[in-house]
Amino acid sequence: MAVGVPEHEVFAAADAVLARGERPTVERVRLELGRGSPARVGALLDQWWEQLAGRLRGETRLPGLPAEVAQAFVALWRQATLMAQGVAEQALDTQRQVLAEERETLAALEARARLEVVQAQRQTAEAVTTRQRVETRLADLEQLLVQRQAQIDDLRAQRDALQTQRDESQTQVAELRQQLHDSREQAEQARIEQQRYTRDVEDRAYREIDRAREESKGLSAQLRDTQGQLHGVQQTLAVAQKALAEACEQRSTAQAQSVALAEQRDQARLTAQQAGEQRQALQDGLQRAEVELGEAQRSAAAHEARAQTWTCN
Repeated sequence: MAVGVPEHEVFAAADAVLARGERPTVERVRLELGRGSPARVGALLDQWWEQLAGRLRGETRLPGLPAEVAQAFVALWRQATLMAQGVAEQALDTQRQVLAEERETLAALEARARLEVVQAQRQTAEAVTTRQRVETRLADLEQLLVQRQAQIDDLRAQRDALQTQRDESQTQVAELRQQLHDSREQAEQARIEQQRYTRDVEDRAYREIDRAREESKGLSAQLRDTQGQLHGVQQTLAVAQKALAEACEQRSTAQAQSVALAEQRDQARLTAQQAGEQRQALQDGLQRAEVELGEAQRSAAAHEARAQTWTCN
């Protein structure tokens, strides 16, 4: 509230308003002054109304007039003064009521202003807190951005390295495909040669087996013939022994015949033994040929399996 408005300026402004025929009020006096707070002007205006009656009473002396005229004028002046005092008191009451209302309004405005100040302070504190949070979040985001940029650079480096590895791998794959193609051709050639070799071995083995079977059949026939001869010799020897027992007188002759038969028997046994040995040799050759044939078949199967594995790869 402005307290620097002088008292005499407020009184002069009130006199000026009254001289215009208007009732001095706080707003009119402030408008006349061009400044001043309502409370200061209202308090000084109250003093002005109190001094107004004294000022009017001081004007009752009228020198130079007849007594009757002076008394009538004084009576009229007193009546006008009373009326002015009533008007002034009524105006003062009105001004006091207006001042009270203005004070209540001012108090409400001050309370509202204090509330707004509190709200503004709270909002300012919230804004400061929000700004701090935003600044902290911004710093975190900047740090996160730096980390993300570093990760992006790292991923780009990894991508370049992977692209280089991919190019190298593609080159290696092309070389391996070429090697695989060559290996498949070699495996196919080896499989064909192995099949040719296996067929040759099987043909030779089959021929050896057939020849061995034929020789075994011939030796078996010879063995049967020799066994038949041996059986006949044994029967003849039995007959001779019987005849030797019956005819002792023919001992010398029988002994000679017995020796001859014994030689024939030994010869027949030797022939039978030789035939058995030849048969055993043929059977051994047949077994060896069958073993070789089995090994050739297993080798051919292994080569064919490897060739099929290369071809599938």
